[in-house]
Amino acid sequence: MDISSILQGGYQHPLSRTWQAKRQLTKSMLMYPIFITDDPDASVDIPSLPGQRRWGVKKLEGFLGPFVILFGVPLNCNKDFCGTPADDESGPVIQAIKKLRELFPSLYIACDVCLCEYTDHGHCGYLHEDGTINTEPSVKRIAEVAVNYARAGAHCVAPSDMMDGRIKAIKRGLIDAGFGNKCTLMSYSAKFASSLYGPFRDAAGSAPSFGDRKCYQLPPGAKGLARRAIIRDTEEGADIIMVKPALPYLDIIADAAELAPNHPLACYQVSGEFAMIHAGARAGVYDLKTMAFEAADSMLRAGMYHVLQQCLTWC
Repeated sequence: MDISSILQGGYQHPLSRTWQAKRQLTKSMLMYPIFITDDPDASVDIPSLPGQRRWGVKKLEGFLGPFVILFGVPLNCNKDFCGTPADDESGPVIQAIKKLRELFPSLYIACDVCLCEYTDHGHCGYLHEDGTINTEPSVKRIAEVAVNYARAGAHCVAPSDMMDGRIKAIKRGLIDAGFGNKCTLMSYSAKFASSLYGPFRDAAGSAPSFGDRKCYQLPPGAKGLARRAIIRDTEEGADIIMVKPALPYLDIIADAAELAPNHPLACYQVSGEFAMIHAGARAGVYDLKTMAFEAADSMLRAGMYHVLQQCLTWC
């Protein structure tokens, strides 16, 4: 056999196998999504997300990792057309930020920024009378919510609404409010209109009351559009670029690594991916923890720096 044919000597030991990866998965790369409800004592199982719960502010102590991202799940508020409860001082997200800063001073706290959980129609922005997105007031409101989360103590704001121009507006708002150098802006730049969001929408109560979000989330086959969105958001001031979902869009993660080489790159292993991995393990197809790490390694290989995932509880 020719000398150049022999590769196995380089990965014959568990340690030397780790050397074959350019980067290793570390805890600091993992961000855990937490669903915060407006019942402070809540600890409610989410059937479509095995092992995951909706939490009240009083239940947050004792289970958190290096950094988290908060999603508000208002159950007792009056929702309206403009998502007024999103940045309510007594609402779940702002209350959770303050509680977590008190309990865990070194914890890195990110906040998802969107209106869908707080609007009476379940869409991510303001609507025209014909039900289409009214972009300009939507962007203004999203930026306002982001700044108020930063003011409450969030280290990072992460707009997931997919409104055109919202990164620039949020960055301007953070700078004008004195948070330009105090709060990270992580953009859901390439967020696709995926079939994998169902369990999350169950958890957050954020399904639209009519229609869908295909006119503002990206079409699954739109590689070029995703590339344009990534370039736009880097130019508008995003500090971190995100791709969502993760596993079906590894090529887009790789594209983002190419297009924004000087930016940290995040991806979101969404609720449907988590549920699929869990279902396969339950059916005996593979070991749960082994598959969770394999999936994370694929994202790392594609170029991600951070991954948002419920799977953090397995690691």
